[in-house]
Amino acid sequence: MISSPLKTKTLQALLKRSATEYADRVSLAEVDGPALTYAEWGQRVSEVAECLRQNGIVADDRVAILSENKPHWGVAFFAITTRGAVAVPILPDFHPTEIQHILRHSGAKAIFVSEKLYGKIEDAAIDSLQSVFLIEDFSLLPQSARKDKLSGILQEGSKELAKLKGAARKITSLLSGDDAEDALASIIYTSGTTGSSKGVMLTHKNLIYDALATFTIVDLGPEDRMVSMLPLSHAYECTLGLVAPLMKGSAVYYLDKPPTARVLLPALQKVKPTVLLTVPLVIEKIYKNRIQPTFKKKLLLRGLTKIPVIRKRLYKAAGRKLLASFGGALRSYCIGGASLCPEVELFLREAGFPYAIGYGLTETSPLISGTGPENTAYRAAGKPLPGVEMRIDGPNPKTGEGEILVRGPMVMKGYYQDAKRTEEVLDKDGWFRTGDLGVFDKQGYLYIKGRSKNMILGPNGENIYPEEIESALNEMEEVVESLVYLRDGKLTAKVCLNYEVLDSRFSAQKLNPDRIEALLEELRQTVNQNVSSFCRINRILEQPEPFEKTPTQKIKRYLYV
Repeated sequence: MISSPLKTKTLQALLKRSATEYADRVSLAEVDGPALTYAEWGQRVSEVAECLRQNGIVADDRVAILSENKPHWGVAFFAITTRGAVAVPILPDFHPTEIQHILRHSGAKAIFVSEKLYGKIEDAAIDSLQSVFLIEDFSLLPQSARKDKLSGILQEGSKELAKLKGAARKITSLLSGDDAEDALASIIYTSGTTGSSKGVMLTHKNLIYDALATFTIVDLGPEDRMVSMLPLSHAYECTLGLVAPLMKGSAVYYLDKPPTARVLLPALQKVKPTVLLTVPLVIEKIYKNRIQPTFKKKLLLRGLTKIPVIRKRLYKAAGRKLLASFGGALRSYCIGGASLCPEVELFLREAGFPYAIGYGLTETSPLISGTGPENTAYRAAGKPLPGVEMRIDGPNPKTGEGEILVRGPMVMKGYYQDAKRTEEVLDKDGWFRTGDLGVFDKQGYLYIKGRSKNMILGPNGENIYPEEIESALNEMEEVVESLVYLRDGKLTAKVCLNYEVLDSRFSAQKLNPDRIEALLEELRQTVNQNVSSFCRINRILEQPEPFEKTPTQKIKRYLYV
């Protein structure tokens, strides 16, 4: 089925076309629960948008969403944006004080909140907040309500919403033409590795254009199925895991619990997804916990993996089993949000696993470069998407590395109520400073070297990228994750050890502080043999607990350095 083109690059135009063209197909569903057809999704959006109108929501009003992933999240998002209002997605893992700050800073007039997360805003004093809707059934929650009254309110709310059905008129845009495309659709508050949360303003055109551009990498259609694994409140999942599939008539399935292996694997067998969006940590854990031990525990297999021809055969066999564990129908496993471990990427390549790579930021809606499974280049972040201008600012004369600058229809309008920081990253010609360091090869592939703020200047003027040293550390089976930084002028690393591996190697008596200290020294010596002389680590420290991370599973560096 070839869908007709959108008349305007707006979420309303997407809704109107998809609800009609794919009317009887599944749009949003729970893995073990009910499903909405595209016609039902369109009708539900219309009803909820009418409910917003009746509660005084007009164009440009900010309406927050605080909820776990579920079909009603997508209903709320489109109800807000097709009403002409601005959606403010909030990450469920945010601390209550951070959530309340976002509500105040954005001036949110209403919020859709799940029953589970209601406690995070229950006692908040937000002057602008006039309406609270429970996302389970879109009922309006009285201001005097408390958690012990929620079940009764849900029942009453369902009755009230039922009255709107049939009476809900079609929601027409309050804007038209170019104004509609350039209107603000969403403000997404980042929680980055620098610890400074910013409200990224994205327009309808930003989101629609970025979704359209990704189809040159991985196209979608009515036969495609996806299982949502990342928070919808993040730009990655919102644009590529919600807007994009709904544009092409695909089906998106949601889990009712966090995507641990115990929950995810049975869901994959039921849905048999054709496309998945994920971050490197997911496949890296699978590789370290399930695949790597198979080859390293047996001496014969360990030796055979050192012979490239035989290793590829072994990896292809392992790749077939991995593909089967994902449901057997997967044609594109999309990885983004952070850098993929080199050893894991090598396995995926030689196993023939259909992985795709992408690079982007919240500020760019998010994707700006990437490649599909058939065109990946080892360690590369793909090529710029159609319509994306990209250049390297201040390239190093020897290496060609410099800061990545981007311009195009997917670049944000700026940071909400923060002109100073907007001016720091967006110039008058529309070039956005990503803060990432990169270089292009002769074929046009982009290679990310690290964050400019993370780069360490060596004693002789060398550029040291901690991410590259961390990558070498993370390849070791004893290491789960690591962080490299400068302390007292010397390179230091913190590592979170793989205690499952260590427990199988040492008895409880032998795995004592002295053994750990000796192991850390062994790791230091090993990694120093595999990096440049100016990148050698002076000391490695144990990190007892996993590092705190952003939604895309990047370590919040500012907490540890």
